[in-house]
Amino acid sequence: MELRIERVKTPGKRPGDSELRFGQIFSDHMFNMDYTPESGWHNARIEPYGPIVMDPATMVLHYGQAIFEGLKAYRAGNGKIQLFRPERNMARFNRSARFVCIPEVDETFILNAIKKLVAIDKDWVPSAPETSLYIRPSIVAMDSYLGVRPSRTYRLFVILSPVAAYYREGFNPVKIWVTNKYVRTVRGGLGEAKTAANYAASLYGAEVAKQAGYTQVLWLDAIEHRYIEEVGTMNIFFVIDGQLVTPPLGGSILAGITRDSVLELARHWDIPASERPITINEVMTAQKNGSLQEIFGSGTAAVISPVSYLAWQDEVITVGNGGVGPMAHRFYETITDIQYGRAEDPFGWVVPVEVE
Repeated sequence: MELRIERVKTPGKRPGDSELRFGQIFSDHMFNMDYTPESGWHNARIEPYGPIVMDPATMVLHYGQAIFEGLKAYRAGNGKIQLFRPERNMARFNRSARFVCIPEVDETFILNAIKKLVAIDKDWVPSAPETSLYIRPSIVAMDSYLGVRPSRTYRLFVILSPVAAYYREGFNPVKIWVTNKYVRTVRGGLGEAKTAANYAASLYGAEVAKQAGYTQVLWLDAIEHRYIEEVGTMNIFFVIDGQLVTPPLGGSILAGITRDSVLELARHWDIPASERPITINEVMTAQKNGSLQEIFGSGTAAVISPVSYLAWQDEVITVGNGGVGPMAHRFYETITDIQYGRAEDPFGWVVPVEVE
C-alpha cells in the first residue's frame, strides 16, 4: 500500500523538556488510514495534525467501539531514536481489534508507518532524563448509525506526544488503594484488550482512590473479590521471600509488554518468578510475617513504579521501608538503560528509527 505524505507548511514549536507533562502536547503530524468493506484498509497518509470530523451519530460516540495502543520512541545518548518492542504492540493491537469486531491491520505496514511518522517529527523526541515521545495508535468506528452492531467503516490514526514521567512521583514510590467494592472487568469480558470501554470502567474506582489520597486503585477479581488482578494503568508484581510473583493472564488482565520484559529479565537473571493466582489476604499475611519485601507496577507509561503504601479495608501497610526496593530498582535501571541505548540489548528488543 502506498503511504502518502503531506507536511505542515509551518512547523510548530516544541516546548522545552522541562515544560513537558504527560499527554498534553502533540506533534506536527499524524498518520491516518480508512477502512470500508469494499476497499479494506486504504488511503494511508501522514498529514498535519488536526481534528477528525464526526457526525453526531458516529457509532464510536454511542457504542464505544474503539481500541488503542501505547508505545514510546526514545532518544539515545548518541542522538539516535529507537522504539522498544513495537512488534508486540502491533500484535496486541490486532488482538484488541478481534475483541470488538474491528478489522485487523497489517502489523508490518502500520509499524513502518509509525517509524516514518516518528522520523518526520524527529525534532519532537525529547532528550532529558525520563522523557520520551509517546505514540498512540487508535482505531474508532465511523459509521453514522444508531443501532447496536459492529461498524462497517473505521478510521485508524496515530498521534505523537512528547512526555515527561507519567506519575508526578516519577520513579519515587506510589500509594495504592485496594477495592473490593468496584470491579473493572471479568473473565470473558474486555479486560485483556486495550479498548475504550475497558478504561472507562476503571475511572470511577480510580477517582475514589485519588480522593482518598492514593495514586491508583488495585483491582481484585470480579467474582470472589479476593484475587489480585492489576492496577488501573499497570500490571503488578510482588516480591515475597525473594520470589517474584505476578497474577497470571487469565482473560481479565492486560498482557503488558513491560510485564513480559520483567519476566524475561527475571528468567535471564535466574530470579525465581511465578505467574500464579495471589490473593490480597496472602499479601497482607506476608506483610505481617515479614516475607513481603517489595511491590511494584509495570507499564509502558511509567516503566516500573515502586509501591510504598498499600491500603486494604481499614489497614494501611508500609511496603519494605517505604522506599524503592532493590528488585524494582534493578528492573527499572535495566529496562530504561536498554530503551535509551545506555546498555547492550541482548534480547533484540530495540528497533531503530531511521531519520532523514
